[in-house]
Amino acid sequence: MIDHQYYAHLILDRLHELDDRMHDIDAELDVPKDADLSEQAIDLEDDDVLETLGFAAQKEVELLHQALKRIADKSYGICLECENPISEKRLQAVPYAPLCKTCAGAGPK
Repeated sequence: MIDHQYYAHLILDRLHELDDRMHDIDAELDVPKDADLSEQAIDLEDDDVLETLGFAAQKEVELLHQALKRIADKSYGICLECENPISEKRLQAVPYAPLCKTCAGAGPK
């Protein structure tokens, strides 16, 4: 049986980490650019990487919130495709996993 409270805490901890990361990214993106053109080019490349990391964090936040909703409605840990249990090992690795390993590996239908 899935310990919903344990996973809720795990997910909330991850949400706090991501919130801190996104604030750090925002702060870094707000730093004024260097006047030197070659430095500006490097700064722009760095900004692209930071924005990509920020978008990935936002997507993970969305997935974690969906997992919290599944915890609230007691469907957490049940595959949305086959309705079999999702392994504890998978939930430890990917706490927002909506699919079991088999269904996740099968790809879109």
